[in-house]
Amino acid sequence: MFEPGLIDDALRIVRTVMPATPQQRWPLLDQRLGAQVWVKHENHTAVGAFKLRGGLVYLDALRRREPGCSGVVSATRGNHGQSIGFAARRHGLAASIVVPRGNSVEKNAAMRALGVELIEHGDDFQAAREHAARLAAERGLHLVPSYHGDLVRGVATYWLEFFAALSPHATPDAVFVPIGLGSGICACVAARAHTGVRTKIIGVVSAHATAYLDSFRCGRAVEAPVTTLLADGLACRVPDAQALAVMMREVDEVIAVTDLELAQAMRALFADTHNVAEGAGAAALAGALQQRARWAGRTLGLALTGGNVDSAVFAQVLGGGAWAPA
Repeated sequence: MFEPGLIDDALRIVRTVMPATPQQRWPLLDQRLGAQVWVKHENHTAVGAFKLRGGLVYLDALRRREPGCSGVVSATRGNHGQSIGFAARRHGLAASIVVPRGNSVEKNAAMRALGVELIEHGDDFQAAREHAARLAAERGLHLVPSYHGDLVRGVATYWLEFFAALSPHATPDAVFVPIGLGSGICACVAARAHTGVRTKIIGVVSAHATAYLDSFRCGRAVEAPVTTLLADGLACRVPDAQALAVMMREVDEVIAVTDLELAQAMRALFADTHNVAEGAGAAALAGALQQRARWAGRTLGLALTGGNVDSAVFAQVLGGGAWAPA
């Protein structure tokens, strides 16, 4: 996907801001899955999610391409917006972020704390995305997409860390990767190619937001409704054509997990590792638990992609609240 120098350059940019995040074995998770399980803790970045890496690399490249750029605008359900806000502030750029109405209260607060102008518009991510594009045209701002090669290069750095730390003796047989708009799983593809490992890549979508699963199965972009109550980071209604093309070529499998399975995985991560995961952040474990019999005795990698869950939601999850979309 990328020349080796571009991936190495992305790692250099990321490393000026943050150290490598840990990949950790947890004995209770090993027991739960009946496998050797490595968790990559992207919940330990400065914004609590893997997206930070993409924003750092994208804004660095933007400043070099467009030195006269005065401000950026983007759409998000939260973690991408924090990433862009964090990186924009480092470069002295104004950032406007569009979120759908009813978005996570605490993610909204975190973005405002980074100095962004937060704009609430529409009922889902796609509506927010379209409004961000209109604002870019009206205000003369640079529109930061949710999927772009520079975002993918940045995110690929966590998979580089992961594969480098485990190779060659503990290279996973498979990794489970949540799929939102596609930067995370395409970054895994890029890192696998860069390192030459043979690990299978299994994408995980929400069973209540199946656009990428449906598209993967039929070989073309398919829009699907979003009804997930717990996995805002997976709430994609319209897949990105570039991301889908990469997935069709390189991803081994895509599976779907329900909100109930995500809640169970969130509880398991807290019980077994005492780490907090948001719904999308627990999707990899939810997928591995669903497929546990198939991978028994093997070595697996799980991406804990984010821990930014609202306190009230997490309390409901830990209390065993039911999560069943209408």
